[in-house]
Amino acid sequence: MLNSEITAKLRAIVGGTRFRDDKEALVAHSYDGTPMLQSLPDGVIYPASTEEVSAIMKVLHEYKIPLVSRGSGSNLCGGTVPAHGGVVMVMHRMNRILEVDLENLTATVQPGLITAELIAHIEGLGLFYPPDPSSMKISTIGGNIAECSGGLRGLKYGTTKDYVIGLEAVLANGSIIRTGGKLMKDVAGYDLTKLLVGSEGTLAIITEATLKLIPPPRAKKTMLAMYRDLYGAARTVSRIIEARIIPATLEFMDNPTIRVVDDFAKLGLPLDMEAILLIEQDGDPETVERDIELIREICAMESADRIDVAESREEAEKLLTARRSAFTALARLRPTTILEDATVPRSRIADMVLRINEIAKKYNVTIATFGHAGDGNLHPTATTDARDAEEIHRVELAFAEIFEASIELGGTITGEHGVGIVKAPYLEWKVGAPGMEVMRGIKAAFDPHNLLNPGKIFAKETKKRVVLQHG
Repeated sequence: MLNSEITAKLRAIVGGTRFRDDKEALVAHSYDGTPMLQSLPDGVIYPASTEEVSAIMKVLHEYKIPLVSRGSGSNLCGGTVPAHGGVVMVMHRMNRILEVDLENLTATVQPGLITAELIAHIEGLGLFYPPDPSSMKISTIGGNIAECSGGLRGLKYGTTKDYVIGLEAVLANGSIIRTGGKLMKDVAGYDLTKLLVGSEGTLAIITEATLKLIPPPRAKKTMLAMYRDLYGAARTVSRIIEARIIPATLEFMDNPTIRVVDDFAKLGLPLDMEAILLIEQDGDPETVERDIELIREICAMESADRIDVAESREEAEKLLTARRSAFTALARLRPTTILEDATVPRSRIADMVLRINEIAKKYNVTIATFGHAGDGNLHPTATTDARDAEEIHRVELAFAEIFEASIELGGTITGEHGVGIVKAPYLEWKVGAPGMEVMRGIKAAFDPHNLLNPGKIFAKETKKRVVLQHG
């Protein structure tokens, strides 16, 4: 708990109005994008510099006060819910692009910068920063780094970890460290940069990031392929990759998602299709034309019912925006929307979607599935009502079985949303007891008093795997 002595020290660091403990501020920072999770912090603080972050941590370390660092709170794993109270550190004042280095093709930015603002600025300079999470209009770069965010372009271009080459971060005791830099090669010791990416604020507080930029593609083409047969869509995904074609975007929507997205975006999609693939290729104009034609042939061979190629960039953007709006569209159906991200090898996509459908039927819950087909990252999404405790219990049982099914099919419990609170009880299923022990050792080395985002990643108890294995 905070007392007047601690709050006075914190206010002295950031200024009186930049530390708040009024009820409005506490409630506003008690939850994030995850449904049904809420916990009040004891205070909220808004630093403006690395030096202020360091000074804040020295105070909190002295009094053993927990700290949760936060951007926009758009994550879906409970990653920024202050489960143990303490102080929430909001990074929005640290939102500048510090440098764009055209000689080294890097951008150095602060963590509170909105992702879409960075992308727009970089594209305005004729360069390209590929990571594009669906939340990019509100999510921050710091949050993207904490969760190792993916996006629609992940198949071809990779995720956030592939573009973070240097970090400045503050440790739990207030020490400042720098990792990596403007280097394409650096094997001096352990790769602390990659370790901090995806660590969900449990190891350090990111205060600055150096990001790799690349030249933009010269051309793009977008197409929709529509299927009455789920396996035809899944085989298409595998055949495209087998043909040595790596699309920029290869997205999947099942029938329930198609219906909701069409109602939301008014695209005139056929509502009797079992699956739709949204495919975009980019690169040199000749390569794009060749790849799109080959993809069209593959779709036809796998009995696509209809294949449409966008005639203009505006039409293509409309299709991409519709896919990005899938979560928003589904959220209109019921008061509570729970979106997960089980990931399987792409050759098992159809098997996984069918298993999700079987599980939804078994527990009598509504689950729509969409996601990044090209990298096997599916988003089974339950539309429910948190006020119905019995239905919520069935949803929880369904997702536990979905996580187990994904592991059984050679996958994982999360591809891009992170572990946070939601997946912590299932993490040992994926990494095993020895893996958990290694992770606990890393956490203890960085944060021996467990002050940084406590209650995340490491659950008090691991869920037992009780689902019968399928043949």
